[in-house]
Amino acid sequence: MTNQDIALEDRIVSAATAALELLSIHLGRRLGLYQAVTVPRTPGELAAAAGIHERYAREWLEQQAVAGLVDVAAPSPKWDERSYVLTDHHTAVLIDPEHPAHVAPLADMFAGIAGVLDDVAAAYRTGGGVPYAEYGTIFRNGQAGINRPAFTHDLVSWLQAVPDVAARLAEGGKLADLGCGAGWSTIALATALPHTEVIGYDSDPASIADAAANAAERGVDVAFELADASALEAHGPFDLVVILEALHDMARPAEVLAAARRALASDGAVLVADEKVADEFTSQGDELERMMYGWSIVHCLPAALAESPSAAIGTVIRPAMVEALAAEAGFSAVHVSDIDAGFFRLYGLRV
Repeated sequence: MTNQDIALEDRIVSAATAALELLSIHLGRRLGLYQAVTVPRTPGELAAAAGIHERYAREWLEQQAVAGLVDVAAPSPKWDERSYVLTDHHTAVLIDPEHPAHVAPLADMFAGIAGVLDDVAAAYRTGGGVPYAEYGTIFRNGQAGINRPAFTHDLVSWLQAVPDVAARLAEGGKLADLGCGAGWSTIALATALPHTEVIGYDSDPASIADAAANAAERGVDVAFELADASALEAHGPFDLVVILEALHDMARPAEVLAAARRALASDGAVLVADEKVADEFTSQGDELERMMYGWSIVHCLPAALAESPSAAIGTVIRPAMVEALAAEAGFSAVHVSDIDAGFFRLYGLRV
């Protein structure tokens, strides 16, 4: 066996361990186990607090401790006397939905994709796709959850990618959040821009229902519309249309951008935030490129191919692709911002 074979073998074994730990995180979140161990609990106490069987509580706690996800609070050779607790830092990562370190929703996305792999495999054979709705509630909640911290804390600063429009909106105006999903971006924008009319649009009924519920829970008065980009022009003109981590998922992105352009005020702009992948394909890619291609082959590409015709971009949308789509849609200029937006690259589109 060569050194390369050994390295690949080790990498796959490590990936299997990581995948299983992601599923354990999903179970912990889904069953409320992490919330229950924010104070020390024995397996019996966790079982009673979370409403699960004690044998499962014991095994999950032991696995979590072995994985370094929870701490042993009170060591004991007797399993039923040993207690476990979630540390403050791990609380942020695993259960605080707005903390910048909260990445646990990735586990929910992984679990949601696992539930439709048969459909994904069938789509590979036929060239068809898997509609977004088929990925289900678990995936939808995971996708909303992974973006919530950035949308809550950072999104408003991203508007400086189109600084003149951002300045106007501070005084009042009209903004469309196209592809708003569960509405965390719309809620953040409406909260930060109280003088601006902010409307969230999505074509997925479940997402719009989630968005309305989230806004009501937060006490934010904001409108959501079950509609696609074709509705924008009738509701405009808008000073700004934002498309946040959604353009690459759209079957007809150039048409969507053209509809957004028609809905703009004469001095308006479109702000696109999408994956900050490399400018060009390279083998071998970095960790971010690997992750984005991973999402692409099991979700973003199949979801886009569920519609026909489809641009079938997949998750890995590079700057040249955004610029080409903008030109096709009739925009005369695309500015790639140097604002640090984490996993995202920001594009300002002008007529």
